Amino acid sequence: MHPSQDNLLVLGIETSCDETAVAIVDQKRTILAHNVLSQVDDHAEYGGVVPEIAARQHISSLDHLIRKTLSDADTTIDELGAIAATTGPGLVGGLMVGVMTAKAIAAASRKPFVAVNHLEGHALTARLVEEIAFPYLLLLMSGGHCQLLATYGVGQYERLGSTIDDAAGEAFDKTAKLLGLPYPGGPAVERAAAEGNPDRFDLPTPMLGRPDCDFSFSGLKTAVRRTAEACVEAKGALYPDDRADICAGFQQAMGRCITDRLANAIQMFREQVGTQEVPLVVAGGVAANKYLRSEIEAVATANNMTFHAPPLSLCTDNGAMIAWAGLERFALDPTINDKDISPRPRWPLDQKAAPKVGSGRKGAKA
Repeated sequence: MHPSQDNLLVLGIETSCDETAVAIVDQKRTILAHNVLSQVDDHAEYGGVVPEIAARQHISSLDHLIRKTLSDADTTIDELGAIAATTGPGLVGGLMVGVMTAKAIAAASRKPFVAVNHLEGHALTARLVEEIAFPYLLLLMSGGHCQLLATYGVGQYERLGSTIDDAAGEAFDKTAKLLGLPYPGGPAVERAAAEGNPDRFDLPTPMLGRPDCDFSFSGLKTAVRRTAEACVEAKGALYPDDRADICAGFQQAMGRCITDRLANAIQMFREQVGTQEVPLVVAGGVAANKYLRSEIEAVATANNMTFHAPPLSLCTDNGAMIAWAGLERFALDPTINDKDISPRPRWPLDQKAAPKVGSGRKGAKA
């Protein structure tokens, strides 16, 4: 199927971490089918994702998931316009499974293969569920990334700020592990925080008041550990009310840090695009946190910005965002075929910016 025809269909494959996901979307913003196979139970006993286990699970599940998705969408490979797959960043073993499978399908069916940046999948998800015009300011918060980006179009990103150590989702997961909460850590911390007093413990707000847009969460994580240790020393154990109060304080400090950094980015972004009402888009797994969403939305409203966030089901890793990002890229360039692009464990959206984290042969993480 060609973009000039009535409705372009794209199959998207996501295997960058611990979710095996496949979806088919069309250019009318319809998710025709979407299947996600979670590996949470496989990694829970380790308190985090084990790359080798993740890759093996992708291998055993992906073919079945593709067949089911085609069946659910009542379509065939011949009716697809392109095959898209997450090609980076992520765990290289999982990326190889998804990319090689997608390339094989594309070659056998003589369809173009579209290499999708996982972060761009998150960045464009809001455009899958509603019409949002470029440019917009993007706050991307996930397990491996926390960035503020001026988004001018598909493939056109300017990094305004990034984490200089832990990502937001990483900080949630490590906090949960420190407090003996189950994996995945983000939802567990949010549930505990709902029962706690955020003002009981004096936890720091990293980077507060600095003029730039960068984030830092390692100091907050260290403060959580020391607070928990002090509770154990005083009481002999970490009790549920202590755990809930620490989580509430952590979440509040996280919110203060994010909104302070966001306020700076809004000012910087407006200097570039003007003072008219522009969109603020929040994406990534941490965007599923309801407390943080409400705090960020309040900042958007106060700064005359429209607030946009994907539904909770599309905040975490999924195939629909990869299919949509692939569709957006293919619609712009129907001659695209990324068959020679290999999986990349690191792949910044803004490749012109100096690295904040990571360098060397693997390249910059952010």
